[in-house]
Amino acid sequence: MVHAQFDPTARQALAVAAVDAKDRKDLTWQEIADAAGLSAAFTTAAVLGQHALPAPAAKAVAGLLGLDEDAERLLRTIPTRGSLDGAVPTDPTIYRFYEMLQVYGTTLKALVHEEFGDGIISAINFRLDVKKAADPEGGERAVITLDGKYLPTRPF
Repeated sequence: MVHAQFDPTARQALAVAAVDAKDRKDLTWQEIADAAGLSAAFTTAAVLGQHALPAPAAKAVAGLLGLDEDAERLLRTIPTRGSLDGAVPTDPTIYRFYEMLQVYGTTLKALVHEEFGDGIISAINFRLDVKKAADPEGGERAVITLDGKYLPTRPF
């Protein structure tokens, strides 16, 4: 049976324990995702408390990280999503994403609506990918792909 959480506290504590186990075992997110049989982005989000893992993936992740049956069960529950409180983020990496949305959020909205019409981009039927690319001017660039299904607004 599928179960949902209404208090994120247990899932937050599990995320802390899972990251600690990941660090102690010197694992990458990709190695954990490979064990789960899912993408690195989805698996990472799930371990950090933002998605439920299918039973076989939860078992594999819990086993790899050395987590107990309660943790495995919790990895399968539908979480209370949202990892940030209402304040402006202070972590520099997260803040830069916040800044990008502050600067380009209305532009993205205008371009999406011009292309698709009134609606939203799903964060449920969604793919995320992060790649490193060489910068022709030197250094490296982060290439982030957000790929969500477009859901039109339907009058009722």
